[in-house]
Amino acid sequence: MEYLKELEQKFSTRTTKFKEELTSIRTNRPTPKLVDSIRAEYAGQFLAINQLGSIGIEPPRSIIITPWNKETAPSITKAIEAANIGVSAAQQGNIIRVTLPELTEERRQELIKLVRKMAEETRIRMRIERDEVNKFVNREPDKNQKFRAKEDLQRLVDKFNEEVDLTVEAKIAEISR
Repeated sequence: MEYLKELEQKFSTRTTKFKEELTSIRTNRPTPKLVDSIRAEYAGQFLAINQLGSIGIEPPRSIIITPWNKETAPSITKAIEAANIGVSAAQQGNIIRVTLPELTEERRQELIKLVRKMAEETRIRMRIERDEVNKFVNREPDKNQKFRAKEDLQRLVDKFNEEVDLTVEAKIAEISR
């Protein structure tokens, strides 16, 4: 039954990665994840914004970036604009204010479709991993042990599918607000 423990670990990693991917999807609420991985030029290199300054939130729909070196502010502003994520960036002295416009109903529906698509891709990957483990389960010589292993495998799959469903519902609710 070692393979079930390995599969549980893989599923856990997969759902964690899925949740992290969802944080990059823009909602009406600002989040540092929206801009922290955008790369801006500094000293001939391209670095993530979270390596060039601190990122904060200013409700209701602004992200404030305070560069550690004020010469990087124009580069950060340019990188955010070039990322084409549907936000506007403006330099105000030593800080950069990123403003998120109100989501239109059409854009919300697009984001909801994207979230559902990402969830389905995660489920497909989980099914592939489940099928790999199922090959080991079918090799079990003892019928009772094979039956128990299949039940445990199905419980594990159901548990993680439910976790994905709950995550999707929460993200859709967040987008709809």
